[in-house]
Amino acid sequence: MIRYATESDYKYLTENDRHILPNELKYAIKRRRILIYDDGGQIAFTRYNLFWDNTPFCNMLFVSKPHRNKGIGKSLVTFWENEMKQSGYNTVMTSTRSDEEGQLFWRKIGYTDCGSFKTDGEPTELLFYKTLK
Repeated sequence: MIRYATESDYKYLTENDRHILPNELKYAIKRRRILIYDDGGQIAFTRYNLFWDNTPFCNMLFVSKPHRNKGIGKSLVTFWENEMKQSGYNTVMTSTRSDEEGQLFWRKIGYTDCGSFKTDGEPTELLFYKTLK
């Protein structure tokens, strides 16, 4: 089952998402910007925000190791894309580091490369977009 995160998911999220400050995480939960894949326990989530204040941007997709390569990530992203489409958005975006296998996942599910950027001491960040149909 895929559902929106609630305050009861806070501990799980803080244990698995070290890329967001606690107050921002609480705000994302309140704004319904985190989806949880719950199969009798939280096993995956995705978190998004708005890029340029008008384009949904998947900031984080996490699937616990024992549950990877089973279609859960794809299901979660597809659900998110449908939610964004129903909310009136035509395009979604995401990114991944060039040294991560995530880029293969995003391309496989229909995302197109649209740019990159580099910061000091970090691998290149690859940007992707997808037009929702």
